[in-house]
Amino acid sequence: MKAPDRLETDRLVLRRPVAADAEAIFNRYSSDLEATRYLGWLRHTCIDETSAFLRFSDAEWERSPAGPYLIESRLSGQLLGGTGLQFETPYRAAIGYVLARDAWRQGFATEALLAIVSVARDAEVRRLYAICLPDHVASWRVLEKCGFTREAVLRRYAEFPNLSPGEPLDVLCYALVFD
Repeated sequence: MKAPDRLETDRLVLRRPVAADAEAIFNRYSSDLEATRYLGWLRHTCIDETSAFLRFSDAEWERSPAGPYLIESRLSGQLLGGTGLQFETPYRAAIGYVLARDAWRQGFATEALLAIVSVARDAEVRRLYAICLPDHVASWRVLEKCGFTREAVLRRYAEFPNLSPGEPLDVLCYALVFD
């Protein structure tokens, strides 16, 4: 089952990215060292890197029931950030999210994540998970608000290239398991 290209919540529009979004993504968050600090991908230093992400996004949407989504304000249409699903198998997917700094601490991550959880459930995902750094309290609080359970600390598990290039760090693993 293919997920919808566009979803709406009370305050947000989540939609599949297109090539024309490169400049907005680059300017709003992908080039921002603070916004990308806790992410598993390197901050973009040129628009070509953002365009490469958009090609990756298209490939994910082609091979899977869903892929990356952009998060926009329903009221203003302003790009706020990104989220989405990365399918590892037909029944297991990872989730992540990033917001522009001026969109922090307004409940947007929680609202977007709840919408993506619904997409995952409709796509018959059985295990949805996320990893985050132990000191990224805002991120793991969002996961907990959305019903995810902390399962483990995974030792020296993932690189966060904007914090410690080439050095795997310990992460918290959160999951939501659907029956």
